[in-house]
Amino acid sequence: MYQEYMQLVPIPTQTHSSIPCTSWAGLAASIKKLYGQPLHYLTNLCMKQRDQMRIGADDEVDPLEMLIHPTKAESSIWLMEEVHRRTSSPHYLAKLWLADPMYHVYIDPIFPKFQNPSK
Repeated sequence: MYQEYMQLVPIPTQTHSSIPCTSWAGLAASIKKLYGQPLHYLTNLCMKQRDQMRIGADDEVDPLEMLIHPTKAESSIWLMEEVHRRTSSPHYLAKLWLADPMYHVYIDPIFPKFQNPSK
């Protein structure tokens, strides 16, 4: 049901010019707010992992926008989001959720209004 719902949420065709960001999770939060739509559970997990990968790096304290242009960072999130929405198996998600009792933390409570509910 979750995967079917996420497939109904359209990926934006145009992005905002440049969203300042200090971390991947911060950029994801800004995207959710600007576009008024959720990001997939797997995308949210990836944002957490990307931030964790920076721990201990020489540039750990540098804002993300100093390392990667904000437009490229946003585009990479939308590309990942499209892959997760279109190709993730509901069975795989169920398996992950069974293994993680806190999975709901990474499911966004944002419910966009659809233009054409018949799709």
